[in-house]
Amino acid sequence: MSKLLIVLCGILALIILLFIGFIVKPPSFKPKDLKAMETRMVQLPQNLPSPVERYYKTFFGYSPTEIETVVLSGRGRIKPFGIWMPCRFVFIHEAGWNYRHYIEATWFGIPIFKVNEGILDGKSFFEAPVGSLHDDPSTNQGANLALWAEAGWFPALWISDPRVEWKAVDESSALLFVPYGEERESFVVRFDPKTGRVDFLESMRYREAGEGKKKILWITRNENSPAGNSSVLATSSAMWLDQGSPWAYFTIEHALYNVDVQKLLRARGY
Repeated sequence: MSKLLIVLCGILALIILLFIGFIVKPPSFKPKDLKAMETRMVQLPQNLPSPVERYYKTFFGYSPTEIETVVLSGRGRIKPFGIWMPCRFVFIHEAGWNYRHYIEATWFGIPIFKVNEGILDGKSFFEAPVGSLHDDPSTNQGANLALWAEAGWFPALWISDPRVEWKAVDESSALLFVPYGEERESFVVRFDPKTGRVDFLESMRYREAGEGKKKILWITRNENSPAGNSSVLATSSAMWLDQGSPWAYFTIEHALYNVDVQKLLRARGY
């Protein structure tokens, strides 16, 4: 066997090894034992747009449980460098105010790329091997949109928070206005005309940090969403319009609602 053939076989074996490593799914994080908080019921507001009212009455009834905090964990896949990588994650929310994402991309189940990001007290943060950011204006806007878009996993927030406003568009879509400091941002919320479920959200979001950047249409989609308040086994995707396909899929495998998250929000790992 020639030396060139040996080299080529070695390169092929390495490529196969790399490929297999990115197929293996990591174990999901085990839920922590967190102190439970009291729960309350939310009454449906009057004069909701028709697709919004249909959604809540169909899947949550007239009095869904108010969600003040949530810890969501599971697995998925992300494409930060143009290559799909399996990941495991924990998303911690103080609903409507603060959140933190902790994501580990893995190879053969071993963490090789860790991301700690979110927004606390109106200031965003991003920590990863490729760099760090804190309180960047463009990133603040994007993180605030993520804060409200992820309420699609606990949508009682969209009717319990007095700062939120719905406006009618048509029979299968509505505008959702959410706070952003002293201003407001908006989503177009599309509902499945057959089932009445939320299908996807659209918003104009900054993708890059720094001044002079342009907003890009950002789309988050419910790939499958079980009925009721449970978000377990829900899968959602996120994409930028100019990329044409999702860059991330997240599947929720464990969900804790209305628990004490203050320490976990300000941690760096899990």
